[in-house]
Amino acid sequence: MHKLPETGYLRLPQIVGDKKADPPIPPVIPVSKSTWWAGVKDGRYPKPVKLGPRITAWRVEDIRSLIKRTA
Repeated sequence: MHKLPETGYLRLPQIVGDKKADPPIPPVIPVSKSTWWAGVKDGRYPKPVKLGPRITAWRVEDIRSLIKRTA
């Protein structure tokens, strides 16, 4: 299991991973960005929180809950 912070927010690359980052970010939930957004739209994945006009994130607690439900 990946080390997630106790509380706070995660941006999309921290959830689905980013191979192009330096160093690469491994996925917590191994799906594509488009699959993630489709899952958010139909309720499979948690709703995001808008932190600013161009900043979208997810609560760590919601991601932990998702991992427990799917495990």
